[in-house]
Amino acid sequence: MNASRPVVTLDGDTLSVSGVIDPLTVVSVRQEGEKWIRASKTDLQVDLSAMGTAHSVVLSLLLCWHRLAVARSQALRFTGVSERLNSLAALSGLDRHLPGFSFQSSPENLHQS
Repeated sequence: MNASRPVVTLDGDTLSVSGVIDPLTVVSVRQEGEKWIRASKTDLQVDLSAMGTAHSVVLSLLLCWHRLAVARSQALRFTGVSERLNSLAALSGLDRHLPGFSFQSSPENLHQS
């Protein structure tokens, strides 16, 4: 398999994630993101639009980053969330805890008033 290696970069207030994240690469991606979060003094937007995967380990990674940011009094807002990743988060109820994920996409939530 010739999957693109995951990369995390910080440009201004945008943390960008690209490539394929899987169980073998998630720890290094987590550490790289944590390094950038610690280096930033502002709230961050996390752009996931170039990420080539929707795996449960990605949700774990995003929750870890979110906890770190909260502990540092920073806010993270996730953008470019794929429909598949959003659906995975909704199945586990994590869409409510990750700013930028679409909570209303769940059919049960559409009927609640």
